[in-house]
Amino acid sequence: MWTKHHKERKLGRLVLPAITIAFVSYFGYHSIHGDLGLIATEKFERNRVERAAALEKLVKKREALERQVRLLSDGSLEKDMLDEIARYQLNVSRKDEITVFRNYF
Repeated sequence: MWTKHHKERKLGRLVLPAITIAFVSYFGYHSIHGDLGLIATEKFERNRVERAAALEKLVKKREALERQVRLLSDGSLEKDMLDEIARYQLNVSRKDEITVFRNYF
């Protein structure tokens, strides 16, 4: 009967665990620091919240401008609004008036 005797190598026992640790480390690192990792996801969420706030400010400003345009349209021209904007744009007031500046545009 023919048998082979193998000498047990300690290095052979460490190959599979070393490869496993390498794969787990690689994928673990990229799941945190990669383009789609946890850090990138948090940064994306912060940008989304900041841009949503900026959008809200722009929407409010646009609505205010649309309201002013409606007041100055031909069908419903309000003389007070027209007078107020003209005085602001031309920087004109009478001597007996108190001027309070508001930023329209």
